[in-house]
Amino acid sequence: MSWLKVFNPCSNIIIKIMKEIKVFAPATVANVVCGFDVLGFAVNEPGDEVEMRLTETPGVVIKRITGDDGRLPSDAAKNTVSASVQHYLQHVNRLDVGVEIELHKKMPIGSGLGSSSASTVAGLFAINKLMGDLLTPKELVPFAMKGEELACGYGHADNVAPAILGGFVLVRSYEPLDVISLPTPAGMYAAIVYPEVDVPTKDARQMIRSKVLLKDAVTQWGNVAGLVSGLFMNDFDLIGRSMQDVLVEPTRSILIPGFEEMRTIAMENGAIGFGISGSGPSVFALTKNEEIAKKITKAQQLYLQKININSKAYVSSVNAEGPRVL
Repeated sequence: MSWLKVFNPCSNIIIKIMKEIKVFAPATVANVVCGFDVLGFAVNEPGDEVEMRLTETPGVVIKRITGDDGRLPSDAAKNTVSASVQHYLQHVNRLDVGVEIELHKKMPIGSGLGSSSASTVAGLFAINKLMGDLLTPKELVPFAMKGEELACGYGHADNVAPAILGGFVLVRSYEPLDVISLPTPAGMYAAIVYPEVDVPTKDARQMIRSKVLLKDAVTQWGNVAGLVSGLFMNDFDLIGRSMQDVLVEPTRSILIPGFEEMRTIAMENGAIGFGISGSGPSVFALTKNEEIAKKITKAQQLYLQKININSKAYVSSVNAEGPRVL
């Protein structure tokens, strides 16, 4: 962080104004199997970083992007980070502000771990800090949803809300937006494996059925309620029983090579539950401790190696903090 000292003649004191900041925002696991577009949680690793500085020239500019292999736009109107910052500045009536942004991608794009969400949230958290925390974390969620809309055509909050608030989050309603923070059972870990295959979010969303049977909807409602209850009750067995998806996973899992085999590996090695992270191809298991999580990711990576698929693995406790200043 860097600061600018400004003299206030009204009070005869020196005021320190933050001019530059660097922020980390975490990856997230959206849906948590049964809660399509309404459940998600944040993890400690991976995540993205944004460096931001105020300038004297009004407007938002992307100065540099690293780690994206040239895949992300540097046009401020098309990049999720800068576009969300523009919406924020318009909302707080500070279009006179000049902003330079450097985005450092520290996590894989298109992984199903909320890559665009992490970048957007880091940018919004940074500009809000530079502006003196004009909005609360919950008030930042709609601006982050604008970034998701730009990235995948639909402004859902199951990634951005936990990235901003940390922990487990339930999106009870979108109209009006109602976001609820949920408790995390002590000792819970996430075992995440990203098979390096391409599953674009837009394509994955197109595979979702437009109509569902009432009996399937009832099953899904029960599972969402059971998972939320399990989090409050610190009941790992109830959480595990509730991590079943009869609506989305049956079709989306077809896009992920070895999905059923990785599920078997996870459950045989002590996972509470297993499923797709977001739209995939990343998969995750919830576990009762770090040792089990490491055992699962190691075994799944060995399996993927045997079928000639490269992968990355992340073992993390649930991130209760959300974004942080570096």
